[in-house]
Amino acid sequence: MEPTPDQLQLANMALGLAGEAGEVADAIKKHVFHGHDLDMMAVGKELGDLILYIAAICTILDLSLGGVMQANIEKLRRRYPDGFSVAASVNRVE
Repeated sequence: MEPTPDQLQLANMALGLAGEAGEVADAIKKHVFHGHDLDMMAVGKELGDLILYIAAICTILDLSLGGVMQANIEKLRRRYPDGFSVAASVNRVE
């Protein structure tokens, strides 16, 4: 079955999101474990790219970026009503 143009666009955005997340993770890994300086400007640019890909995926899927963010906040408030802690994370019930 041939992917539709929307499916191809969605795949392109998802792969871009993964690639940019990898770049952020790699910069932080090199800072923490390899002793490199953390280039805040470069990380900020990569985070901007992540936001772009997330917004594009929301658009393709007809989701509101604000709605996605609000749903996540509500999920975390239910999961950690007293704020995050290691104990609450280990003992959480879903």
